[in-house]
Amino acid sequence: MKRTLLATLMASAVALSAIAANVEPGFTSITDGKSFKGWKMATEHTNTWIFKDGAFVAQGERSHLYYVGDPKPFKNFELKVDVKTAPMSNGGIYFHTKYQAESWPKYGFETQVNNTHGDWKKTGSLYDINNVKESAAKDNEWWTQTITVKGNKVTVKVNDKVVMEYIEPSDAKAGKDYTRKLDEGTFALQAHDPKSVIHYKNIRVKRLE
Repeated sequence: MKRTLLATLMASAVALSAIAANVEPGFTSITDGKSFKGWKMATEHTNTWIFKDGAFVAQGERSHLYYVGDPKPFKNFELKVDVKTAPMSNGGIYFHTKYQAESWPKYGFETQVNNTHGDWKKTGSLYDINNVKESAAKDNEWWTQTITVKGNKVTVKVNDKVVMEYIEPSDAKAGKDYTRKLDEGTFALQAHDPKSVIHYKNIRVKRLE
């Protein structure tokens, strides 16, 4: 029994060390690498999400997974997410959003995850605001998608390459159906449709002043 407990503790320590090794100085991991702790699924199609090999895996009907592990909203930040897609997959990473039990998130923005899906708005797009026509990422390969928000500027990188920059106009107004206006809030991951398979892992964030 003692040996079994010791082996379990050692395995947990190794797993946590591996997670820590992938978190850059100044960043805080918001996933524990082993569960959905700190995250909350929408109430619709909860079987869309599974946890596998250290990653949140989206495969199924529309569903969103929201970060609820920190009550303080994120305004200016740098967020990094490791992503891998199967061919023809479509998903997204939201910021400045709020938890919703169902439907598409009304608040905040979506940065697109889509390398080869039929939608022409590809990975790194600030969806329906500043769209990218060609993806810098590839299916079946891990990439790091970085989203930085500071003041009125949004920058999206794929593997440290800038693929999208957006400066919000001073007269920008929130939309009725989808706000798409810089504010503050939390993060969310999107599952898009049953034919899409997307892995999200090693999610870390740094608050900016």
